Amino acid sequence: MNKFEHLKTLNHHISFYHVNETAFAPYGKVINNYNFEELDPYMNQQDIPKEGNVYVPSVTEMEETAIKEQIQSNFYGQLPIQIGYCNGVNSTLNGLEYHKCSEINYALTDIVLLLGKLQSIKNNQYDANDIEAFFIPKGTAVELYATTLHFAPCKISDKGFKVVVVLPEGTNQPLNKELDKRTEEDSLLFMTNKWLLAHPDRELLISRGAYPGIKGENIQIYY
Repeated sequence: MNKFEHLKTLNHHISFYHVNETAFAPYGKVINNYNFEELDPYMNQQDIPKEGNVYVPSVTEMEETAIKEQIQSNFYGQLPIQIGYCNGVNSTLNGLEYHKCSEINYALTDIVLLLGKLQSIKNNQYDANDIEAFFIPKGTAVELYATTLHFAPCKISDKGFKVVVVLPEGTNQPLNKELDKRTEEDSLLFMTNKWLLAHPDRELLISRGAYPGIKGENIQIYY
């Protein structure tokens, strides 16, 4: 039994797919026309924390690369971008975020992404029963569409996970002013170009101002 099939047997509580299956199509696509391996040397030097996750939005060393120029010029249509990373030992849903743009994830380890659809948010509430899980093999880069709800990856080994994160420049930085709220969605704006729903179990996020908008189980991935 391969790794994906093994994980699928352990996670009957959620719809579980391989990223290469057609079920991924509403959420994004695999990126095949760029070589992200130029980023491997830097990422290989970065540790995985023993607890929680670490997210760094922008890393100069990874942004001084040919792949950065290619992605910025072609994929994002010359929009300035940032390249950072998320390393950690997370294995639960905890929250769901979205941006008004696509995000690229490049997996340095095998990971599982828990994904949902922006269209499923009703009155700033999202039902965790609608979440679907996708296995992303090491070395795979994926585009997550702007309408794809996502958050930190889930580990599938005790060692944790490593993922490169590419987004338009300035995303996930602190907001520079108090928002004059005009719409229901404004309550979800958590950081620059980052709208976030937190699971009520994730008290740390809520204490930082995240909106407690996920109903149901705080889904966990077993391995």
